[in-house]
Amino acid sequence: MEIKKGYVYHIKDEYFEVVQDKTLMRNHENGKARPTYFCVKENNSDILWFIPMSSKVEKYKEIRDKKIKKYGNCDSILIKQFLGQDSVFLLQNMFPTIEKYVDHVHIINGTEARVIDSVARELEANFYKIMGLIKQGKKVIFTDVSNDLNKIKEEL
Repeated sequence: MEIKKGYVYHIKDEYFEVVQDKTLMRNHENGKARPTYFCVKENNSDILWFIPMSSKVEKYKEIRDKKIKKYGNCDSILIKQFLGQDSVFLLQNMFPTIEKYVDHVHIINGTEARVIDSVARELEANFYKIMGLIKQGKKVIFTDVSNDLNKIKEEL
């Protein structure tokens, strides 16, 4: 499968069984393949990073607003338009994987779901900002990035 920049995907259950990271969001909820994930491909790497998306805008707006009040900004929770409605992009819950664990592209009305370019650029900018903080040893996201990356790199 070709992983295309700016599109939204679903992840195979097998990934969650392999990494066994209890901090990851649940892959299925009420019998639906959820959440959907926005993909960022790290430069010069086979590692794909997936950012969970949520429709629980009010819940995350409150969390985001508290972070903004405390820190002055919030790069880890973005509320942006996706397919004509507000959606939450949870960089605070992003995780690494590889292509073999990508199940399928998200389809709406027979069309592959794509994030508009301006939102995709903002997500990528925030991703690289957060990755820079992680590389400095700062804990800025919930997922166990070190564990998850080690398990994925073993497979490469």
